[in-house]
Amino acid sequence: MPLVRTPLPRARWLRSAVLVAASAGLVAAALPAPAPLGIGDPLFPHLGNPGYDVLAYAVDLTYPGVNTEPLATVTRIDARATDDLERLNLDFTHGTVSAVTVDGLPAAYTSSGEDLVVTPVVPIDEGEPIEITVTHTSDPGGPADTGGWVRTGDGLAMANQADAAHRVFPSNDHPADKAYFTFRITAPSELTAVANGLPTGRVTRGSTTTWTYRTRHPMATELAQVSIGRSTVVHRTGPHGLPVRDVVRTADRELMEPWLRRTPGHLEWMERQVGAYPFETYGVLVADADTGFELETQTLSLFERRLFTEPAYPEWYVDSVMVHELAHQWFGDSVSPRTWSDLWLNEGHASWYEALYAEETAGKSLERRMKAAYAASDGWRADGGPPAAPRPPAPGHKISLFRPVVYDGSALVLYALRQEIGTEAFRRLERRWVADHRDGTATTADFTALAGEIAGRDLTAFFRAWLYEAKTPPMPGHPDWRSHPAQAARTAPKPG
Repeated sequence: MPLVRTPLPRARWLRSAVLVAASAGLVAAALPAPAPLGIGDPLFPHLGNPGYDVLAYAVDLTYPGVNTEPLATVTRIDARATDDLERLNLDFTHGTVSAVTVDGLPAAYTSSGEDLVVTPVVPIDEGEPIEITVTHTSDPGGPADTGGWVRTGDGLAMANQADAAHRVFPSNDHPADKAYFTFRITAPSELTAVANGLPTGRVTRGSTTTWTYRTRHPMATELAQVSIGRSTVVHRTGPHGLPVRDVVRTADRELMEPWLRRTPGHLEWMERQVGAYPFETYGVLVADADTGFELETQTLSLFERRLFTEPAYPEWYVDSVMVHELAHQWFGDSVSPRTWSDLWLNEGHASWYEALYAEETAGKSLERRMKAAYAASDGWRADGGPPAAPRPPAPGHKISLFRPVVYDGSALVLYALRQEIGTEAFRRLERRWVADHRDGTATTADFTALAGEIAGRDLTAFFRAWLYEAKTPPMPGHPDWRSHPAQAARTAPKPG
């Protein structure tokens, strides 16, 4: 049988010729000046990048053993071009790049704003696979409130929401472009490294150990998690044999156990509400750090140690906050927002199940909490915009996006919806939502369309008023409830 040679894509076929031509001075650059790009997110206009779809990340980190020094890092990105590209942008800042290759060939690169602008040897064709490798540092220095690496008492963890993953590794840093992840973390052998997903290998060479983790489901960059420290990984089993692993300071192993052992019960409770847990593992990462928030990093939620040790926090409150972050694994992690204006779908649902759990297990009235939220709702909307049209975060303070209106102000929308369509229809909606959009992204319009389908009637006017109006509409079933704008002075929560 004769040998049939498959033609290579045009751009790949040209690369050798272009390299020769370039070395002879025959190729001249004619591109416009590099500039930061974005995918048009109304809240973060330069976040994400057009022209390609990331399929997988492989992030190799070498930790020097001191959490104030940069980590030597190599990030490989496997992507597919969705347009013809003469150059491509990656989101990346707060690190030093020493080399970039595209499909194994050296590429030119420069920085513009918070973008790393890469110019391959020849243009990339639409539909062509792309392998981009960036050799760089990942710097844990800088102000703690900017996100990215979090310095803990014994090492590092990550807090990348909403737009800080690109302070750690080059990426298409927007939840609209989810991808699979592999992390390889090399650290001194006396430390433990943990990341999203499940472990796939551990190799010790001399005084260092390399730990490898992979996700089985696609993940948004803002949900990436790597923990390095003097930690113990506590294993137990959740519903249906689910591997549950918690990560705590070794010195806190016994202190944290009364809290850690609650997770299987939390999982069972959430599964009764919305169906099967959507990922391959779950657990709690307790960091010795003062972040001011908890965070739903995928398969391994980040918590401040102080949440579990501060006597002023009642037991029911801590319990419900743990459920809040767990609920995010369905709402925000498995079903991710298409734009950051869809954030209410994440935080409103997590706050809803937090409140519902507190009512069922600790007698904390959901109706009373929603009535209080209603009283403050007009003020919250005045301060931060309506739930599905939030105002952009304050300049230099991006975390200010996480205002009360996206927490209890958005849970209030779900309470109104349950009042409007009935409890059974609401439960069917919740289960359908997480099943239909599992491992994907979705919008407010997707949610409102599904709600109308399940209710069997047009809910356009209902959602327009509840999601987009400056004033809170009347609460179905509670015409006596009143909103008082002056009550909006409550301190805004932070991500979680």
